[in-house]
Amino acid sequence: MRAMTYRGPFRVRVETKPDPEILHPNDAIVRVTRAAICGSDIHLYHGLMADTRVGQTFGHEFIGVVEEVGPEVDNLKAGDKVLVPFNVCCGTCYFCSRGLYGNCHNTNPNATAVGGIYGYSHTCGGYDGGQAEYVRVPFANFGPTIIPDDIDDDDALMLTDALPTGYHAAQMGDIQEGQTVVIFGAGPVGIYAARCAWLMGAGRVIVTDHLDYRLEFVSRYGPAETINFTHLKDPVVYFKKITDFVGPDVCIDAVGCDASGSMLQALAGFHLKLQAGNAVALHWAINSVRKGGTVVIIGAYGPPYNLVPIGSAMNKGLTIHANQAPVKRQLPRLFEHIRNGYIKPSEIITHRFPLEDIAEAYRVFTSKLDGCIKPIVMPTAA
Repeated sequence: MRAMTYRGPFRVRVETKPDPEILHPNDAIVRVTRAAICGSDIHLYHGLMADTRVGQTFGHEFIGVVEEVGPEVDNLKAGDKVLVPFNVCCGTCYFCSRGLYGNCHNTNPNATAVGGIYGYSHTCGGYDGGQAEYVRVPFANFGPTIIPDDIDDDDALMLTDALPTGYHAAQMGDIQEGQTVVIFGAGPVGIYAARCAWLMGAGRVIVTDHLDYRLEFVSRYGPAETINFTHLKDPVVYFKKITDFVGPDVCIDAVGCDASGSMLQALAGFHLKLQAGNAVALHWAINSVRKGGTVVIIGAYGPPYNLVPIGSAMNKGLTIHANQAPVKRQLPRLFEHIRNGYIKPSEIITHRFPLEDIAEAYRVFTSKLDGCIKPIVMPTAA
């Protein structure tokens, strides 16, 4: 099959790899019809995630058609059209039984750090991802979800990670009616978090980023107030000032380790790799939020330490919520929101690339070219 392969930081290409095979009776093989490039794939592309090995195929956002199932798979059959949550999860362990599918204890040798994730380094289990023609899907009796007939394929693709993650961010914020929410980052997850904050009862939603075209998009889609932080002398002071010098009730870090906005953080985290990426968005979130407020970390960070003002978090009495989104848990409600017209996930898709042009797709997305918000990849087999 043809598949994207990682060749080192800033280097990806399409190569021929062996077709995946059934390795366990509970496996399925899925022919990919659509995949997406996620902002957290860019962390891998930039070499910011530990143990990202040459030859791995990225892509934790994909849908497709079941080609083959193992002898113990009875919930799926060949020909079923499925969306595959980015969490590789067993459905039966201590954490899965509590709905914490992003923390599955049986799908990753490094389970004390994170659960399994498709195409996201050996830190997350070493599974090949969906930027390929075919994917092996473990625990197929639990993870894959048959796409309902009334859900569009592009919408279904956004349900594999981006929308559930943005929804989970708003959910973890424990937003009370009328509260002010500030979201750091206007990428796909930040855009969805802004939209979903209204569903949770927010009274005011503000998004900050350094790219005007993304801010213009979220101002319409959110809808949200927006501010380009490069126009501010000090973002923390600004967010205090516009909230009567108290601070927002909830701050959401929807950026993670590839943020912009601090030369020191960029030097230590991006160039010298002395910490797990640039944590300036989290720094701003902790220092901006009001005392007794809530900070949500939904942007991806690697497992080592970061330059984070944890003393401020303690002294301000903050509640911090963070986790990988448990996609399977969010799907029933999100299907309902799509059917009711509250959200149309596919509206953020701006670019489509054939699999053979994957290097160009990464270049356009990581360099923020051509107004790119969300690119999807169409494998040859589709």
